[in-house]
Amino acid sequence: MMQDPKTLIIALLGGMTPALLWLWFWLKEDDKEKEPMALLSIIFIVGMLSVFFVLPLQKFIQIHVNVEEWKIIYWAAAEELIKFLAAIVIVWKSSYVDEPIDWPIYLITAALGFAALENAMFLIRPLSVDQTTVSLLTGHLRFLGSTLLHTVASGAIGVAIGLSFSMSPIFKKIYLFFGFAAAITLHSLFNFFIIRNSGGDFMKVFAFLWVVTIIMMLLLEKLRRMSFELKNIYSPN
Repeated sequence: MMQDPKTLIIALLGGMTPALLWLWFWLKEDDKEKEPMALLSIIFIVGMLSVFFVLPLQKFIQIHVNVEEWKIIYWAAAEELIKFLAAIVIVWKSSYVDEPIDWPIYLITAALGFAALENAMFLIRPLSVDQTTVSLLTGHLRFLGSTLLHTVASGAIGVAIGLSFSMSPIFKKIYLFFGFAAAITLHSLFNFFIIRNSGGDFMKVFAFLWVVTIIMMLLLEKLRRMSFELKNIYSPN
């Protein structure tokens, strides 16, 4: 069923606003040497478009996986893989990825693009039946929960890559593996508690996400110091 253009615009703005606010917040973590805004914009848009690649994968999982717990894990894995690829197809071998902190910044940007369109899609139905209060509540909860989840999950992968920036290829692969494991675990736990408890444990899950966010900020500070040290090593005297 075709939606009213006004509804689509409002849903898109409602989905993008929290994602853009979070993006502004995380970009402040790399304010010493800002990444090109054009490149960030492309990654954000590709992150949004990646939602359309996840949907058929999740439908396939829905049909072919019967165990609910595995279904939740596979859904999370599909989203984390597609968000990762959304960033990689743009920045792989790019000259702009020249320090450890760049990886989490670019992966978080793709994740927030993904979250923006996903949020908008969740808002369309209540808006289309004029449930304004429901729409505002849905947007509020997704701002607090889902958007933050996508940020820290993709950020975990980016941090893993950043920490292994100067390591050998085998250690880079090991760190990447554990980064994905952490992202999928976080994502699966979030989905498990939200789905199984109908949002009843939302504040507990939200508190847990903020603890993870604080850890993420500390790790980004470590990557920022690593980036500064590498720049001093390789910069001409």
